[in-house]
Amino acid sequence: MTKVLVIQSSALNETSNTRLLTTKLLARLGRDAQIAVTTRDLAQDQLPHITDQTLGAFFTPADQRSDEQNAIIALSDTLVGELMDTDILIIAAPMYNFGVPSTLKAYFDHIARAGVTFKYTETGPVGLVQNKQAYIVTATGGIHAGTPRDFVAPYVETFLGFIGINAVETFAAEGMSMPDMKDQSLNQVMSAIEQL
Repeated sequence: MTKVLVIQSSALNETSNTRLLTTKLLARLGRDAQIAVTTRDLAQDQLPHITDQTLGAFFTPADQRSDEQNAIIALSDTLVGELMDTDILIIAAPMYNFGVPSTLKAYFDHIARAGVTFKYTETGPVGLVQNKQAYIVTATGGIHAGTPRDFVAPYVETFLGFIGINAVETFAAEGMSMPDMKDQSLNQVMSAIEQL
């Protein structure tokens, strides 16, 4: 059984393009192997932003944390556990105001844990999240890929590489707010998913 973790970050439901494409991707993956899907919907179950207390707990050795600190990072521990336990990670990341939704950034803040998902060495950082395949599904209202405004997929790819996930494939639907482009772009991405 292949374990798939889906991170949804669109605030939209039925009209979300990233949700539509993620459904298509899951159907495609399910044709190659039996999959068990865990979905974390950040729009429905929003994560708190990290605080001074959160960071203090992160940087306190586990055997020295107080009960209060353990309670503070329990959610982060759960999120990291989900990530470590999965085979395939799907991140659905629409572009909001030139970046990822703040809910997705909060998720990244909770799973970026020094000594847990990455470590610093004499030669630089080393990711500790190994042997994962990741897919990024993006949707943008305009055309941004390959321009200085392309802040979504490159950012997510960089973050994933930092924690050790380097097998990454991106499906980007652009021009979703442009009526003459939307259907064509969605069809192209769906075709690319089918060719996996």
